Order: sequence, then C-alpha cells, then structure tokens
Amino acid sequence: MLKVAITGPESTGKSTLSASLAAHYNTVWVPEFARTYVGNLQEPYTLTDLEAIAEGQLALEQEYMGQANKLLFSDTDLLVLKIWSEHAFSQCPSLILEKLQRQEYNLYLLMGVDLPWEPDPQREHPHLREYFYDLYKKELLAMQVPFVEVTGLHQARLQKAISHVNELLQEHELL
Repeated sequence: MLKVAITGPESTGKSTLSASLAAHYNTVWVPEFARTYVGNLQEPYTLTDLEAIAEGQLALEQEYMGQANKLLFSDTDLLVLKIWSEHAFSQCPSLILEKLQRQEYNLYLLMGVDLPWEPDPQREHPHLREYFYDLYKKELLAMQVPFVEVTGLHQARLQKAISHVNELLQEHELL
C-alpha cells in the first residue's frame, strides 16, 4: 500500500485533488477529520481539540486503508496540525509532534497557493497563504521526506499530481 499525503495551506484544493486522484486511481481518499470535528464545536477550538483531531485523523486513515486499492490519498496529515497549532497557540502538543515523527507517506503533494481563495467559515487566514506555504515547504525539507510542489489551475494541477503519482507507482513497480 502506497500512501500519498496532500498537504499545504487553506483553500489550495486539497480535498478536490484528493477526491479526483482517488477517482482516477479507483481507490479511496481520507477526508479531513478536522472539518467535521470543528464544525460540531460550540466554542473555539483548543490545544486539546487539536490532539483529538490528530487521533481522529489517524483513526480515519486506518479505517480507509482497508478499503484502498494500492494507493491511499490523505486530504491532510499531521503536519497541517503542527503548523495550525503553532500558529494558533505558539506551541504544538507533544502527542502531535511524536505521531508526526512516525508518520509515513510515500509522497507528499504540497499544494501551491495559486488557486483563488474560497471563503469558508472554518478558514482563517486568506492573507497569510504564502507565509504558510513557505512554512510547509520548510517543514517538509526538514523532515527529509519525498515531496513535490503542485501548482496550476484545477485540471493542470490534477495532471501534475497524476504524473508524480505515476512516477511513484513505477518506482514501486505497481504501474
């Protein structure tokens, strides 16, 4: 089973790309657990909520792995929670940091900020997209994991992602 994380700032098409890639490869994608969790909160989220979101995201990924066909696409990863936590609270719970170190994806697709911002009640920082993009890139480099930057409008973005995933499949002799 090969795992691909789609990561990056808000409103960069992570969910759209995850769904499109899963359809293209006849497999499943793991939705972002935080969307449902935060949507059900009656008050502002806390560090404890971010820990619960991390646990929920990991559990959801385990659940979907059983349904995947060679590939599993994850709409988000723990790096998103680390960056989110550090920005919102100037710290990140050790639980998230520990699980992030053990996180294993065969490829990360870092989503560029060249798509138009789409307002959403859960999105917080339309003016900081480039700042966050740079943080993601810096973190991925520090983690020394395989990642590629995916830019362009929707169809071009999808074609670039497919090309990179095909390379991954060829490398593992699954294509």
